[in-house]
Amino acid sequence: MKNLTARQRLDSWDKIGRSVFTRNDLAKIFHEDNPKTLQEGINRLRKNGILEGVARGIYYYALSRTPDSYRLERIARAMRRGEYSYVSLESALSEYGAISQIPIDRLTIMTTGRKGTHRTPYGTIEFTHTSRPIIELLPRMRDIGRPLKMATPEAAWADLKRVGRNTYLVDVEVIHGQD
Repeated sequence: MKNLTARQRLDSWDKIGRSVFTRNDLAKIFHEDNPKTLQEGINRLRKNGILEGVARGIYYYALSRTPDSYRLERIARAMRRGEYSYVSLESALSEYGAISQIPIDRLTIMTTGRKGTHRTPYGTIEFTHTSRPIIELLPRMRDIGRPLKMATPEAAWADLKRVGRNTYLVDVEVIHGQD
């Protein structure tokens, strides 16, 4: 892939709000490249500052012109594509005002995928695995117009207790007042 062609294609995705890609996404965008040529192209685009590697196999279009305050959520979604994932635990409780401390560069997520903590240039993503059936998870989430759904206040509180996290900073009255 040539730099100009790459920029044109990535610009067209950027215009519709897409700036985070997996390696498989890039293979579809540059479908004419064989796997070796694709990897060489990705390496060249990274070296030239067009793509930024943000996690293993996840890339950000560094020339994106679209402001994105939810970039970390988009990265997390790409990391666990095909799994159910939602913002919960301390991140959700902080947004609901139930925890006075605001996690600045950490995003806590419940997922049906693998657990793990990943440091990116935009913050740390902490995945906590849940084995709850999907039918139980869906009512516990709200679509609030962001890349990832958000746990309800009660679900975030239940998740926090269930995984054995610190609960002493949580204002339970705020959780019950969100209904």
